Amino acid sequence: MDDMDAIYRSHAQTVYKFLLAQCRDPDLAEELTQETFYRAVCSIDRFDGSCKLSVWLCQIAKHLWYQHLRKSQKETVPLETAPETPVPSAEDGVLDQEGRLTLLRQIHRLPEPQREVIYLRAFGNLSFREIGDVLGKTENWARVTFYRTKEKLRNGGASHEK
Repeated sequence: MDDMDAIYRSHAQTVYKFLLAQCRDPDLAEELTQETFYRAVCSIDRFDGSCKLSVWLCQIAKHLWYQHLRKSQKETVPLETAPETPVPSAEDGVLDQEGRLTLLRQIHRLPEPQREVIYLRAFGNLSFREIGDVLGKTENWARVTFYRTKEKLRNGGASHEK
């Protein structure tokens, strides 16, 4: 059990950041991180060493995140009954907040592989090699996809598809 404690201490922050980049909810990210390590303990015998342990853990986390999304889509509240999002006050830096919200909206409208690469790199702090491993692609693919998507966002965002 000491080995699992060491694995948790070494990789929990990476898994948490990965999940936080996906869901942008600290409580949910923490819950999914705990579930990730529970699942890892239950299936550690299936880890074959073909990738880094952190990548394997992030793959488990990704599958849990997708399960959560599928489950929550079934329980979605109709838009008419959803509570309104509070507007930040002027003291909180409205212009800065608007800029961040605009960027997050643009990122959210990106097609799936581009969006996930941006989230993993910008919010999950994963290396291009780790992103490639998590998504089943090469490090170079992750690097090129990130660069092209970043340029796309600079030049008008996701709403201007070619």
